[in-house]
Amino acid sequence: MKILVVAHSLPRPTWGAGTRNYHLLRALARKHTVSLLALVRPDERGNGADHLRPYTRTVLQVDAPAFGSKRASQLLALAKGQSYSLTSQILPAAQDSLDQELTQNTYDAVLFEGLLVAGYRVPEDIHIILDEHNIEHELIHRSYQSARGWLRRGFNWMEYRRLKPQEIARCQRADLVLVTSEREQLLMKDTLPGKSVRVVPNGVDIAAFAPYPTITQTPPRIIFTASFDYYPNVQGALHFAGNIWPRIRDARPDATWHLVGRNPPPEIQRLGALPGVTVTGSVPQVQPHLAAAQVAIVPLLTGAGTRLKILEAMAMRRAIVSTALGCEGLDCIAGEHLLVADEPEKFAASVVQLLGDAPRRGSLGDHGRALVEERYSWEYCGSQLLAALDAAQENGWRI
Repeated sequence: MKILVVAHSLPRPTWGAGTRNYHLLRALARKHTVSLLALVRPDERGNGADHLRPYTRTVLQVDAPAFGSKRASQLLALAKGQSYSLTSQILPAAQDSLDQELTQNTYDAVLFEGLLVAGYRVPEDIHIILDEHNIEHELIHRSYQSARGWLRRGFNWMEYRRLKPQEIARCQRADLVLVTSEREQLLMKDTLPGKSVRVVPNGVDIAAFAPYPTITQTPPRIIFTASFDYYPNVQGALHFAGNIWPRIRDARPDATWHLVGRNPPPEIQRLGALPGVTVTGSVPQVQPHLAAAQVAIVPLLTGAGTRLKILEAMAMRRAIVSTALGCEGLDCIAGEHLLVADEPEKFAASVVQLLGDAPRRGSLGDHGRALVEERYSWEYCGSQLLAALDAAQENGWRI
């Protein structure tokens, strides 16, 4: 097929949703002719897309929304009775570029990488594939439930009420809906009876995230890897800092905690003033930091989809302590692949236990690495995407 991928940023192998987009685009290129339309920041223009040239016929770049006050934009959307999430990435210039490309070239399908870019118009004779990185209305509802301030809670409730029916409508418009886990597949099939919903898991580059034998673990170091422009990661880090980290330091005064990830806001940067805490900000590669740590933590209180940070830590044979929500949707077994704890006391005790038990850390690390090799390599995930497209074609794209 000839497929046009639409993404809210240039796919890259190194961070967040861009990682999934990059590896699935590569998988598509193994069998299909792929083009890309992406929203890009000014600093990404020019040679910023060179890494995509081997896998794409063409890369169309449209300026991303100008950076401004997110809070002001949210309030403006609220005043207009709109969903901020569903309007923030829909730009007239991108629609014009999409219309022009679909007029000048023949495509069989458009793949929208994420719900937030799935609002663009597409001719009725072109099939639509929607890759749901998260069930967005579930994410917003969970954010509403866990928010403390009345303003944040009120906004999330209104956003949820506006987003949910539009998310369902966008999924109904698609010929094929992709989700990241069987849990989400069951939820979406209940919401979209008769719709073709297929699982394409998140994955990890098991070669790039192989264990680093040349880097010695630094005892007793804990690590949290995250993109800190994503609120659930900020919330999880602050929760860990306030409710769990003091307990760990009481038991292990020599423990250290590294927060590794891009765009830490001021409240995360201030954590670096706490005893034993280091906030690195963006790093060229996260692997050396994972290799030097003894325990990886995922203290998330909200979120949706599945967490790449867990797969990356497992691939590097790190022992992990996560909340139940943090490892939701992954085929991992508590006690075999990682430890799961929701209460602060239990979470802290689990971390302290692992810091002092090298054989236990090794066992969890070995089982985690075996799991990602079997079920979560990007090669496997890409094969699931190609199989979903094959099935859609064989069925004549009938739902």
